[in-house]
Amino acid sequence: MGVGEVLADGFDRIREVVHEAVDGLTTEQLHWRADAEANSIAWLVWHLTRVQDDHVAGVAGTEQVWTEQGWHKRFDLPFADGEIGYGQSSAEVAQVRVGEVQLLTDYHDAVHERSRQYVSGLRDADLDRVVDENWDPPVTLAVRLVSVLSDDLQHAGQAAYLRGLVLRR
Repeated sequence: MGVGEVLADGFDRIREVVHEAVDGLTTEQLHWRADAEANSIAWLVWHLTRVQDDHVAGVAGTEQVWTEQGWHKRFDLPFADGEIGYGQSSAEVAQVRVGEVQLLTDYHDAVHERSRQYVSGLRDADLDRVVDENWDPPVTLAVRLVSVLSDDLQHAGQAAYLRGLVLRR
């Protein structure tokens, strides 16, 4: 198995957990927060998908699916188009509202497909390419992609945990 296949498998796993976390939930359940400062399932899935879209587009040198395919208009959130949710306040988290699960999963699937296409073509030698010189040491493609996988899997797991809480309420 080559590096492209390994990375594609990692992104496939994120997609699987995302779908399991939101499957069959109502809009009320998607937006439920354990307390006033907690994240909702809707915010977690939106955020992890925005991070993946932003970071993979950045290393691939492509436009984000969010703007290229008009998802920013479909979500109609009160944020700048480049917002990915990093460092948002509790009030901003509460503003991530969707009318149905399908909007979240369709956007996630579009980003997943773009990510999978990109990483499937990667070879070992590609991973050492520096993609961000704003850090010391500079960030390589390998580090950036593993960072996205790690962050997204953590947030997908948090959404799955919240699903359990929501369903037991």
